[in-house]
Amino acid sequence: MRESKASNPRSLAFAIGGLLVAVVLLLGLVFGISKATESGKIELKPGITGFAVGNALVKAPLVEKDGPFLFSDVANGQRDIFVQHLGADPKTGWSAFDARLPGKGRECTLQWQQDRHEFKDPCDQTTVPADGGSLPHYPVDVSGDDQLNVDLRSDRGTSTTSPGAPPTTSGIIITS
Repeated sequence: MRESKASNPRSLAFAIGGLLVAVVLLLGLVFGISKATESGKIELKPGITGFAVGNALVKAPLVEKDGPFLFSDVANGQRDIFVQHLGADPKTGWSAFDARLPGKGRECTLQWQQDRHEFKDPCDQTTVPADGGSLPHYPVDVSGDDQLNVDLRSDRGTSTTSPGAPPTTSGIIITS
C-alpha cells in the first residue's frame, strides 16, 4: 500500500505553520506602517537637512485640537522637536523648536499642558510658553502648495512662518 501525500501529518503541519507565519508577518507589516504614520515619528538619513510635516491646512486644526506635534529623533537621535501652530491662519504661525530644555535627557521631554497652553518639564516642573520661548528654534515654511516644511540646518533660525509675527515671549518660567 502507498501512503497518500495528502494525508501525511508532517506535510500538513508544515503547510499550516507556513500559513501562520505569513499571516503574522503581514499583520505586523500593516500594523507597523499604520502606527508609524499615526505616531508622527520620522527617521532621517544622514545628510538630510529637513522634513515635510504635511499639508498645513490639515495639520493646523490637529494642533489646535490635540496640541503640537512631537517628532522624535528627527536628526539621527540627536534631538527631538515640537512643531507648533499658533494663530488663526493655517498658513502662518508655525514654529519648530527643541522638545527639551538645554542639557536635559529624554526623560525630561517637555509635556504639552492643553488646559494651560504651555509646556511643562516633568523633571523639575519648569514651564515653557506655547511658542517655545527661548528654546532653540528651526526655520519653518509653508510652500506654495501648502506643504509645511521644517529646516534642521539652523538651530536658532527663523522661528515662525509669519513674517510679521510678534517676537517670542521671554522664555522659561520656573514654578514651584
